[in-house]
Amino acid sequence: MYPDEILIIDGSHDDKTEKILSENQFENLQYFLVPPEHRGLTKQRNYGIERVSKTSEIVCFLDDDTVLETNYFEEIIKAYQIYPEALGVGGYIIEDATGYEFIGENYRPKINEFYFDGWKRPDGSRFVARKKFKLDSDQPPGFSTAFSHGRSVGFLPPSGKIYEAEQLMGGVSSFRKKVFETIRFSTYFEGYGLYEDADFSIRLAKTGKLYLNTAARLHHYHDDSGRPNQYKYGKMVVRNGWYVWRVKNPNPILTQD
Repeated sequence: MYPDEILIIDGSHDDKTEKILSENQFENLQYFLVPPEHRGLTKQRNYGIERVSKTSEIVCFLDDDTVLETNYFEEIIKAYQIYPEALGVGGYIIEDATGYEFIGENYRPKINEFYFDGWKRPDGSRFVARKKFKLDSDQPPGFSTAFSHGRSVGFLPPSGKIYEAEQLMGGVSSFRKKVFETIRFSTYFEGYGLYEDADFSIRLAKTGKLYLNTAARLHHYHDDSGRPNQYKYGKMVVRNGWYVWRVKNPNPILTQD
């Protein structure tokens, strides 16, 4: 399945992308070099939305470091057909499935393992620590908790199933075009825009259903040079993480079991 249109929203400071595209022609492609005031992840997404064809029904967002399997768009559309109420459908990053093993039902995972829907994988050190302090997520992957320590959709297993979610990863996401009549990506998130996808999808999930199709597979070859330095990245984790938590929980309270 080939897209009806492909929009390249380029925030580069040079013309290398434009030159490559001029040398390699793609059907239905439009290229836009955004002006400086529209650079940055969320600004560029909103800039692109304004230029989507009026006849389009589904808008897919893909980062520039992804490589799709040939049936990616077919599987995305299939999820909308199976769940016509869906406002958004996410794709599945193959690298996130590293370490998963199908183990079947009624398995009791060890403290250093994560188990979901018959699949297990080694768990990260921060999640093992959270388990020891009884702060592990009490929600399935793709849903945030009241105390913020949730697991992303990256923890969903490579089962080929479609799962409901509250958070989709922005660089492998899709949404019905009609949702952008009332909601846009927040310009609170500047530049790299860490957690901007969680903010958008949590706000949207309050109005309808979101899903992730683990059969819509792609590779994500993330280049670390695209990230800010570790200090700035750490500040983003704290600042943006707190912001998204308050989007989900605008009036948090302390409770005691």
